[in-house]
Amino acid sequence: MYRPSAFAVDDIAVLHDVIRKRVFATLASSIDGTVVFAYAPVVLDAGSGRGAIRFHLAIGNPLAALKDGARVLASFMASDAYISPDWYAQPATVPTWNYVAVEGEGMVRRLSREELRQQIADVSAQEEEKLLPKPPWQVDKVMPQRLEALLNGIVGFALPFDSLLGKFKLSQSKSKDDFEGTIAGLETRGDAASLAIAKAMRGLEA
Repeated sequence: MYRPSAFAVDDIAVLHDVIRKRVFATLASSIDGTVVFAYAPVVLDAGSGRGAIRFHLAIGNPLAALKDGARVLASFMASDAYISPDWYAQPATVPTWNYVAVEGEGMVRRLSREELRQQIADVSAQEEEKLLPKPPWQVDKVMPQRLEALLNGIVGFALPFDSLLGKFKLSQSKSKDDFEGTIAGLETRGDAASLAIAKAMRGLEA
């Protein structure tokens, strides 16, 4: 990840918070010299150090063939928004983009059958909690034979991070007037992504 010092974030707790809020990861690995991507929701295991994620892929996904020890990168793109030069006090510049992103890297381990079953239960539980007060869906609602058939069609992985980096590009390198003008412009625009970036920028002032 290209990270100018003004935008670099290395606080593991902050990076974990991004992952928890943006659980849908872009995964990448090299297969026979070609970079291959996959996309999956993850469960974060904070634990010690940089933590780890667990995820599963359809058995037909090229990355599902990865063996223990294969190196995988995980990218979590949180909020992002276009920044207009018209929002700056000093207009002699060009448009840019503000965003929050986290990248993790490590060597995967294939999950056992029971670990895969638990991963399914854990990822559904974390997402169902966001739907309260709806009664949570639980994996035991699936008939055992049907569940076994479904498990035959997926492969699970654990990815302990040996590297976890954040880039929060939030106009930190701009003057105070340009910074405040950007927030005002984002809030006036008013869409969800712009408001999220404005909120993240205001968090820098706290």
